[in-house]
Amino acid sequence: MYSKLIAYCSSKKGAVQDYPFGPEPLVMKVGGKMFALLNEQGQQDEANISLKCDPVIAENLREQHKCVLPGYHLNKKHWNTVVINGSLPLADLQAMIDHSYDLVFRSLTKNERESITKNLRVQ
Repeated sequence: MYSKLIAYCSSKKGAVQDYPFGPEPLVMKVGGKMFALLNEQGQQDEANISLKCDPVIAENLREQHKCVLPGYHLNKKHWNTVVINGSLPLADLQAMIDHSYDLVFRSLTKNERESITKNLRVQ
C-alpha cells in the first residue's frame, strides 16, 4: 500500500518528491509547500503518512480511527500521522491525501496556482 500512496501523491498536479530531511521521510510538495510526509519505517516499524488537515476534521479522524494520530514532529493541530496498517481502506487514505493537497494548493498565491496549472497544460 505504501507504494500506491506514493504514486497517488505523485499524481497530484504539480506534486514534487523531495528529501529535505535525509533519506526518510519522503516529502511531497506542491508549490514548495509540504502536503504529505511518507515514512516506510515509522515509529512502530510500520509505514506511515503525515497529512495536513482541517483542525476539526483532524480531531474527528483521531477519535474515529486508532491508526490516526496527532502529527509526529509536526503541528498537531493541523497535521495527522496515519499508521499504514491496513485498518483504513486505500480510498479513505486517498481522500485524506486529497484534503491535504487541496488545503496546501489553496494556500498558494493565485500566480503560483496558475503557474502549476499552466505548466501542466503545456506538457
